[in-house]
Amino acid sequence: MINDLRPRIEIHETRAAMGAAAAQRFQRLVTQSVATKAICRVIFGCAPSQDEFFAALVREARSTPEDWKRVEVFHMDEYVGLPEDSVQNFRTYLRRNFLDHVPTAAFHLIRGEAPSASAEAARYATLIGSGPIDVIAMGIGENGHVAFNDPPVANFEDPLVVKVVEMDEVCRQQQVNDGCFEALASVPRKAITITIPVFAKAGNLCAVVPGPRKARAVREALLGPIGPSCPATILRTHPHAEIFLDQEASQEYASRSSL
Repeated sequence: MINDLRPRIEIHETRAAMGAAAAQRFQRLVTQSVATKAICRVIFGCAPSQDEFFAALVREARSTPEDWKRVEVFHMDEYVGLPEDSVQNFRTYLRRNFLDHVPTAAFHLIRGEAPSASAEAARYATLIGSGPIDVIAMGIGENGHVAFNDPPVANFEDPLVVKVVEMDEVCRQQQVNDGCFEALASVPRKAITITIPVFAKAGNLCAVVPGPRKARAVREALLGPIGPSCPATILRTHPHAEIFLDQEASQEYASRSSL
């Protein structure tokens, strides 16, 4: 039987307030980490849902620049097959929204344009597995995914650290809903992603989830059965998980949990 560890939840009036609170917490976790070890290793989710978080984190990080010079940065997924300079690439998002503003010890990118996606997944798995992951900043997808672990491919006991996956249609449509692509036909069908056990083994999880389109997924993640039908339920199995919501994302969870 899986223990439900009930992650800490904060609900904020606005997306900006949510992002600011999550950034302050993330910065505290980084500062605590570098106080006890030479290098802090973090993984970031990259999507428009994280905009307010990154805007606030830039401000936080600029106040403690020496901390971030001891942080190695990874991102959790990447589309397969887009050109290296594509604006839709998640590494492009991360550079534009954070790395171009904050010097770090290293940035390890996923090369979605690599000739062999499976070889690239194996290469990145070696990098991820070379040491503990201290903090993951993450979102929750409209279908409950974390990274690109959609329900059809999510595996809580995955033997792989990083793998190539087929994105399901709900996930691909979310990329259109987010304004990243003009039409479903333009969204890549495959991606490289870290797997569920990477989240389970990380030191801390910090989920940032705004907006009404995430309300159902938030409800299922926090109140539904724990398992791959809603991959974000992995948050409820982690001893150091925190979830930051705005009012719109929390509405279905709040109404059900108050019954």
